Amino acid sequence: MRKSMLKRQSAGACLLIAGVLGGCANIPAVQPYQRPALDLPGSESANSTVAPAGGDIRWQTWWTAFQDPALDALLREAAEQSQDLALASARIEESRAALDANQSNFFPSVDLNSAGARRRSSENSASASPGANSYASDFSVGLSASYEVDFWGKYANADKAARARLLGQTAARATVLATLYSNVAQGYFALRALDAQLSLAEQTLRTRADNLRLQTRRFEGGLTGELDFRQAEAEVAAATTSLQTTLQARRNAESALVTLLGRTPAAISQPSVARGAEFARLYAVQTIPDGLPSDILNRRPDLIVAEQNLVAANADVAQARAAYFPRISLTANLGQQTKDLANLLEPSSLFWNLLANLAQPIFRAGALDAVSAAANARQKQAVAQYTQAVQNAFRDVRDALNNAQAGREITLSISRRIEALRNTLRLASLRYNSGYSSYLEVLSAQRDLAQAEIALIDAQRTQLLALVSFYRASGGGWERTSSIADR
Repeated sequence: MRKSMLKRQSAGACLLIAGVLGGCANIPAVQPYQRPALDLPGSESANSTVAPAGGDIRWQTWWTAFQDPALDALLREAAEQSQDLALASARIEESRAALDANQSNFFPSVDLNSAGARRRSSENSASASPGANSYASDFSVGLSASYEVDFWGKYANADKAARARLLGQTAARATVLATLYSNVAQGYFALRALDAQLSLAEQTLRTRADNLRLQTRRFEGGLTGELDFRQAEAEVAAATTSLQTTLQARRNAESALVTLLGRTPAAISQPSVARGAEFARLYAVQTIPDGLPSDILNRRPDLIVAEQNLVAANADVAQARAAYFPRISLTANLGQQTKDLANLLEPSSLFWNLLANLAQPIFRAGALDAVSAAANARQKQAVAQYTQAVQNAFRDVRDALNNAQAGREITLSISRRIEALRNTLRLASLRYNSGYSSYLEVLSAQRDLAQAEIALIDAQRTQLLALVSFYRASGGGWERTSSIADR
């Protein structure tokens, strides 16, 4: 009779488990991660003339192409002192700790337990025996262990997500580093351009002062009218104003640069930036690539961040799916227990137990569905963010390259204009000295030439900044080390 009852109970349990597992089988499976298919330049479906960039570019250290030790030193200083990099490094440490915490789920947890109790029972209770001792003691010491079998991949997918987030944080630090390098280089180039403009402003002021002295002598000697003298005075004042404006801009550029370098407030209040190559030489040694690099998806750290976020979101979906399935756990206890502390280590005080537990969620009022739906929604967001990041990346690269190439043509046009204006000034000076034209014609030619020379420096600076932006947009300025996924 008893055997038949046990058989019926076992059969009922098996049917229940089979029904539960059969219901779980209807839960949609999670597909393995695959990079979203996008229509990229250079692919068969893309009608694009974009070509790989020149192979002689050292992308990891693109700034060395400018051959300026002062620039190299500034970049090293920025990398050592940047608080943004320190913040990104701390986030990597946090993500690594989260990964280590998730990996602990693959091992059983073991605890040491000890307890001691002393109690007195009521002599008047219904269960009290006449003459029984009302006082009792109980002492125990032992180990307890528990382990959840990761049969459905809950912890494995949590590990995938944590590993992807760690890779993403590592790439995020690389993004900060590449951005820091480009900002420092652009700040340095802007400062050297202002140095060149300041030299030009000083030269212009000296020329205007020489003209004023000449016009003063001519006016005092009665060789010219007051108009030419007053015009020369106005030009000196204008040149002085331009000089002071350039000095102001240069001081601001120095402050901005030393702030990027991470210097102390005292150093920022008295900025000092070492100079290296002249601005003209920095411009002369530049190299503009012929096209876009073909592997931007693997080069730009911000795209790596976006993809790793997508990998983590995909793993989160799989982890949420595992919550629908039974949770299988094992527990064990081993130790010594006795009522007399002196007998605690006796073999007869040994106790142990083993327990296997299976818990299947039946009713959660939609909580599991909500968690799964939220994970799927975050995965869709990650897909959209990755797609958008790729779109913005190719736009950044294309715009930067276009600006650099257009800047080259603009610079050539301004150079031709400067050559023509120099000839104009020469001819205007000859006409004035020969008495065929007024001094206003010479002043007009001088102003046009000075403005063109300033415009040339501005165009060259803009082209250099665009070139730096291209290097950053193409994924330059960082080195991809061994993958953390192999740890």
